[in-house]
Amino acid sequence: MEPAKSRLLYLLEFLNTQTDEQHPVTIAEIIKHLTQAGFPCAWKSVKGDIDQLIAGGVDVICNKSRELQYFVGNRQFELAELKMLVDAVQASRFISATKSKQLIKKLAGLTSVHQAKQLNRQLYIDKLAKTSNERVFYTADLLYAAIRAKQKVKFKYVEYNSHKQKIYKHNRQIYSFSPYVMLWNNDCYYVLGWSDSHGKVITFRVDRIAAPERSEESAVPVPTDFDPSMYVRSVFLMYDGSEQDVLIRCENSLMKNVVDRFGEDVDTTVLDDGHFSAFIHVSASPTFFGWVFGFAGKMEITAPDSVVDEYKALALSVAGKSR
Repeated sequence: MEPAKSRLLYLLEFLNTQTDEQHPVTIAEIIKHLTQAGFPCAWKSVKGDIDQLIAGGVDVICNKSRELQYFVGNRQFELAELKMLVDAVQASRFISATKSKQLIKKLAGLTSVHQAKQLNRQLYIDKLAKTSNERVFYTADLLYAAIRAKQKVKFKYVEYNSHKQKIYKHNRQIYSFSPYVMLWNNDCYYVLGWSDSHGKVITFRVDRIAAPERSEESAVPVPTDFDPSMYVRSVFLMYDGSEQDVLIRCENSLMKNVVDRFGEDVDTTVLDDGHFSAFIHVSASPTFFGWVFGFAGKMEITAPDSVVDEYKALALSVAGKSR
């Protein structure tokens, strides 16, 4: 490698890691660092290198207020964007604590050492349970590759026994699965597709998939009537149940909750000054009933009668057990 090229690369690294708008450097400071690194140089050669970086598309800004001072301006990611990404990594349950630290360290390398200190953020997360599965990234990558190739995958699935020990579900059953799409729901990573053993479209938690392998077998074609967005709405929070068209009556203060859950196109009707109704398609499961119950009487199921009766029976059962 030619010395001049090595010097240029070292200069680029120095400007990227050591400078920003609040921390510019003079050519004299650059010469000092380059010389200490084994690249003795003069003012003219450094100025030529900077001009070469600018011509190559690097946003090196020159502050001419007092003496020539240089710093890197626009970067691939702004500091505010990096802060947001760091918060997302810290808050994500499917990213392990170890992998979170590794990713944040890599994100910090995308800005100066001075701004990187601001990425050491203490985001408050109330008793967040992060996965202990360090291979989630590789599992997700394998699933995406299978989706692109329209191939099946095979894996075992992990659950917990009464002693909080990880065990393989259904006595180490190997699932044959045709992945269609990846989903992020309730801060968990899921894969949605056709399960041969279930004979239908279901979801699996990615962090609970064990020993995944690509199969040479072609995936089961996506059903013609399959709509991922509708599936996510109907299978409420990834729990299976009988899919139903349900009518709910809500106080006006709950409109934001209904829109957050079912989207802005949810079918709603004003009932009176204090209430509205919403026509929704959901999985009539205990998870859905628990969501309704959580609003402490501000929301009620009004139709169909079968779902109303099921909800009342469950509520009475829970009340009886709490006595």
